[in-house]
Amino acid sequence: MLTAIVTTQQIREVEHLTFAWGMPVAALMEKVGCLLFERITHYYPRSTYPRVGLLVGPGHNGADALVVGRELLLEGREVWAWLLKPGKDLTQAHQSYFEHVGGHVVTDFSALADSTLLVDGIFGFGLERAPEGAYAEAIAWANHHPSPMVSVDVPSGLHTDTGQALGTTIKAQRTFCLGLWKRGILQDHALEYTGASELIDIGFSQSCMQQILGSIPLVQILDASTMYPMLPLERPLATHKYRVGKALVLAGSPEYPGAGILAGLGCRASGVGLVTMAVADSLRSLVITHLPDAVLVRPTEDQGDFSNFQALLCGPGMLSNPSLLQGILKTSHIPMVLDAGALSSLVGHLPWLQEVAIPIVLTPHVGEFKRLFPDIKLEDRIEAAQEAAQQSTAVVVLKGARTVIAHPHGPVRVNIESTPALARGGSGDVLAGLITGLIAQGLDSFEAACTGVWWHSQAGIYLARQRSVLGVDPYHLALALPEILVGWDLERP
Repeated sequence: MLTAIVTTQQIREVEHLTFAWGMPVAALMEKVGCLLFERITHYYPRSTYPRVGLLVGPGHNGADALVVGRELLLEGREVWAWLLKPGKDLTQAHQSYFEHVGGHVVTDFSALADSTLLVDGIFGFGLERAPEGAYAEAIAWANHHPSPMVSVDVPSGLHTDTGQALGTTIKAQRTFCLGLWKRGILQDHALEYTGASELIDIGFSQSCMQQILGSIPLVQILDASTMYPMLPLERPLATHKYRVGKALVLAGSPEYPGAGILAGLGCRASGVGLVTMAVADSLRSLVITHLPDAVLVRPTEDQGDFSNFQALLCGPGMLSNPSLLQGILKTSHIPMVLDAGALSSLVGHLPWLQEVAIPIVLTPHVGEFKRLFPDIKLEDRIEAAQEAAQQSTAVVVLKGARTVIAHPHGPVRVNIESTPALARGGSGDVLAGLITGLIAQGLDSFEAACTGVWWHSQAGIYLARQRSVLGVDPYHLALALPEILVGWDLERP
């Protein structure tokens, strides 16, 4: 349940119910502060960061920061707290004890200039307007300070739901999100402000979260505990290639010959029993060099008997060809993944998808998404993907640093573990092939999209550790997909 992604209203309701059931606010604040202290000391040890500056707001976010400051003082660090004005009762109480154990409280943030670490506790979740006056000045000053900065829950100045900067906004090196993932933190455009994000479990009860969010939250993150078991790793001993899926890949062109190969490699890496490549005659020798186990056929608008296959991929490396796509949509009765050239062919023709009764997955990057869905705003990528899935009646995989997967009937998943090493031409072709291969092995389209996105990103992370962020080319990415599953440990971070 802790994988849920919540709005401002939802987290308020969870907190309200938690307090109504008897959890003292002061007790939860103490727990939050101590957990934050543990994570801060893990990343920022006293030997390297002996002097800490706190930016303290008047609310409970500021009180959390003061609890952290108290613990850092007791650990032996020097801690200074900038506090513009008296805060709420609990904040004032923590300020008093902070000073009692040796903390310094100042009203001029320049007194924090010698800090080796800054802690942002100015505003918590739910901010609706831009920081003003001295708060804006303090944020601007902190952003130019050379020392690292961490944010408590949400960087001050960031909209909790959309991830948009409301004005002058903290740019943290690391954000410790409290209790449940806030929707805004997981937006691509928020990364400039959040830095690396980490969820801190503060102990909201399952019954409380189920009452507010339902037994299965609509919006969740992808993680190993849910994704790894989805992989088709278990097979009967008495099986053969036709029982573990057949996938048809219609991809490549003389202009982009490699895209089809990469899609085929991604499909093969899924473990599918048989990959059939529909490629132009001029590409046949090239394809067979890299995929000697593939069956080769010629691409046509009427691809023949689709019933021989369990999934079809159309588009990687292809040029826009609306008539080809329309012909395939009319004749195919198997699940399809549309990528690249097929998405270009679909621009202006979304009603075609509503005329077919087969599961379809769309895999657009941001540019393709804007062309396909020009009326949908991307300020909130989660909401945008939801709306696009409903409009198209297809599963939508909105690719990015935090890829969003949306089902046309509501569920949304967000992949929060990835790497910029995947920002390479051809990486998306591997992903499209991988999703197709998973569908061919029996996963439904939404499950396959979620599993493929997670598996693909984990392979990228693995390769970046082995080859650096510069060395994750799509060819080696496809080859690494099965390799990373050997000895997988669900407990590893």
